[in-house]
Amino acid sequence: MVILIRHAEKPPKSDHSPDLTPIGVERAERIPNLFAPSATAMLPHPDVLFAAHVRPSSNRPVETATPLARALGMKLNDEYSDDTSQQLAAELLSGKYAGKVVVVFWRHGVLPELAAALGAPNPPKWQDSVFDRIWKVEWINGKAVLTDLPQNLLPGDSR
Repeated sequence: MVILIRHAEKPPKSDHSPDLTPIGVERAERIPNLFAPSATAMLPHPDVLFAAHVRPSSNRPVETATPLARALGMKLNDEYSDDTSQQLAAELLSGKYAGKVVVVFWRHGVLPELAAALGAPNPPKWQDSVFDRIWKVEWINGKAVLTDLPQNLLPGDSR
C-alpha cells in the first residue's frame, strides 16, 4: 500500500515563503492522528516515509512529514525530488517494499504523475486549493486501485 499525501497549506504565491502557513503547521501536527494506534485510526501504521526533497521555493513536504516521522520514531527519506516521480515509483514497485505500508508526502502538481507511475489508472488532477485529501494506492488482483479519502483533521475539511 502506498499512501500519497500532499504537503499542508502554503502561503499565497505573493508571499514566496518556502514554509507552511500556521494552518499548515497545525495540519502537519495532526497527521500522526491518521495513523494513531487505535481502533479509530483510518490508516495502517507506515513502514516507510518519503517526502519530496527540499528545494529553494518549498520545504513544505518535509515540514508536513516531520511530525509523523517524529511521532513514530521513523527516518524520513527525502532523497527524491518531485521531478523524479518516475524514479520514486520504480523504487516503490521494485519489490523492496512488497507487503509494506509506504507514505509519500509530495507536491500536488506531480501527485497525479506519481499515482499514474504506480499504475493507478487515470488519476485526477490535484486541485491547487486542496490540502485535506489522501490518495491510497493498493494492488488488488495485480491492479493498482486509487482511493480518495478525507483527512478530517481540521474544521472545514472536506468529507
